[in-house]
Amino acid sequence: MPSLKDLKNRIASVKATQKITKAMKMVAAAKLRRAQEAAEAARPYSERMGVVLANIAQAVGSDGDAPKLMTGTGKDDVHLLVVCTAERGLCGGFNSQIARFARDHARSLLAKGKTVKIYCVGKKGFDSLRREFGSLIVERTELRDVKRVGFENADVIGRKVIAMFDKGEFDVCTLFYSEFKSVISQIPTAQQLIPASAGDTSASAEGSSVYEYEPDAGAILTDLIPRNISVQIFRALLENVAGEMGAKMSAMDNATRNAGDMINKLTLSYNRQRQAKITTELIEIIAGAEAL
Repeated sequence: MPSLKDLKNRIASVKATQKITKAMKMVAAAKLRRAQEAAEAARPYSERMGVVLANIAQAVGSDGDAPKLMTGTGKDDVHLLVVCTAERGLCGGFNSQIARFARDHARSLLAKGKTVKIYCVGKKGFDSLRREFGSLIVERTELRDVKRVGFENADVIGRKVIAMFDKGEFDVCTLFYSEFKSVISQIPTAQQLIPASAGDTSASAEGSSVYEYEPDAGAILTDLIPRNISVQIFRALLENVAGEMGAKMSAMDNATRNAGDMINKLTLSYNRQRQAKITTELIEIIAGAEAL
């Protein structure tokens, strides 16, 4: 049984931890609002980009002049998985959910006899995936020193992916990230980047307008698809930042509550042991007085 001094030190230690988790929760809550606004602001642009691609893809479909980034290589033997996670932990199961989703997808592809390559964006995803797929990781990018994620960061990643495709290193590229829904809900999501999807043509078919493109539709797609890849990666990074802050806020709130419960239990044990010690001392005093 621990002594009174040990219990007192442990209570003080848990209280110090509680102060840290409470402060981290407040910091995450302060960052969450800005991150959520950025993620929600990026969604309409990325979705509208898909509609524009669908419109142009319809025009170029009959000509057969679509760029290789849209048509692909004609094979699906080699798959590149771009796995976006956070740089830091202490955010519950946020990173592990994305890594598990990508891991299951990789196992499924390997079981079908496909070749899998992994591009890790974020330290935690790399740490999780390298245990099983260390030999399959061909590239990694860390954003630890980036104070605020910007489009330039996503554009660098997008250019690397396109350069790998141009060298013939893969046939299909899939992006993995966590879509932010709420503080307690982040949904792991997979999105195909290459070959570029033409999107939902129902939105583009609502109007009956006929467009003429200058230059031709194929040339526009050649310039637009690389930009769209960077836009989708940028959206994924923003969704991850918002999801990370939401998960961290929830995790630190749970940690603060658990620390409070532990403090109550330790305080109860401390008081009981202290009362027992006082009672023992009183009995010894009374017994000594009666002996006299």
